Amino acid sequence: MAYVATRGGEHAIEQSERLYREELGQINKARVEAIGESLPYLVDRVMGEASLYAPELAALALAQSGGDLYEAVLLLRAYRTTQPRLTIAKPVRQQDLFTVRRISAAFKDIPGGQILGPTLDYSHRLLNVDVLNGATFVPEPVVSADKPAPATQPSLADWQKAQGLIAETPAADVPLDEIPDVTREPLLLPASRAHKLQSLARADTGGTLALGYSTMRGYGSVHPTVNELRLGEAEVRIRHPRGTLFSAGRVRVSQSEVISKSKGLELGFSATFGWNEVKVIAAASLDLASNQPNPHPASNEEFILYHTEPVESSGFCIHFKLPHYVTFQSSLDAIRRVKADKAANETGTRQDGAVKQAELEKAMP
Repeated sequence: MAYVATRGGEHAIEQSERLYREELGQINKARVEAIGESLPYLVDRVMGEASLYAPELAALALAQSGGDLYEAVLLLRAYRTTQPRLTIAKPVRQQDLFTVRRISAAFKDIPGGQILGPTLDYSHRLLNVDVLNGATFVPEPVVSADKPAPATQPSLADWQKAQGLIAETPAADVPLDEIPDVTREPLLLPASRAHKLQSLARADTGGTLALGYSTMRGYGSVHPTVNELRLGEAEVRIRHPRGTLFSAGRVRVSQSEVISKSKGLELGFSATFGWNEVKVIAAASLDLASNQPNPHPASNEEFILYHTEPVESSGFCIHFKLPHYVTFQSSLDAIRRVKADKAANETGTRQDGAVKQAELEKAMP
């Protein structure tokens, strides 16, 4: 409460919070469940930016914040810090994902084929105003395929490496418990690969899109093509203290690989909790751009990672609303002193000029 100037403002502050809560109305389990069912992609975005996969808690954060995404992410991150870390799950490999959607814009015939899955990419954007007049929108049922696609799909990048199109990247032999965690350790620059990908995974979707779009438009040296985009469910496998490896369930994930042909074939990568295609495509583009020279801020690692951090950036912006009376008044005092000194100097100059003019007139015959 360092910004509260006097104790006399506490009552007003309390009432302003009550007014905010009153306008939101009552929050109950049914309301939270309705948000989770009707806004799944919004729930996914909050979970991704909060680094916590908990759909019910994300829906609750949205209900408490009235849909303010930054406030919801902050609520979920704050809750996350109160929870113990019980164990570390086994690595999730691309080819083991339960794949729901998987496409490539770089290759038409890819191993396993293109799987469109749930998407609006090819639909008309028409607002169904009949719903406001009492009609009910009932989606048409999905027609099952004669031959459903396999649940898992091979890695396109592995196929490209086998073809000699992309250089093989040696896997880092780092124990799982030694992989740096950006939720527990400060981001240091130059960032490790793990920290960079973790920061992009929980970066603000809008900020990531803005910077990624700038590189796509030509401000950077990368013009990406989507090599592979996946929406799927990752199995969380953990080891029991007695040694048994078991599945604790599945989480929805998005992952994207983009490829640039500017200097050979290079890959950029991104993955995040939930289904958020725009986020991972833009983030993978920034990952690729950050490996290039820095002619533009969106290619600079520090600029990208710090300015797409949703909680820090929104918090810094919001803090400008809070009282800055002392610092602002000191600035005003400084401006007044400068103006007073300038006025005094101008007055003195005019007086000196008048005296000199009078002396000249006296000296004239």
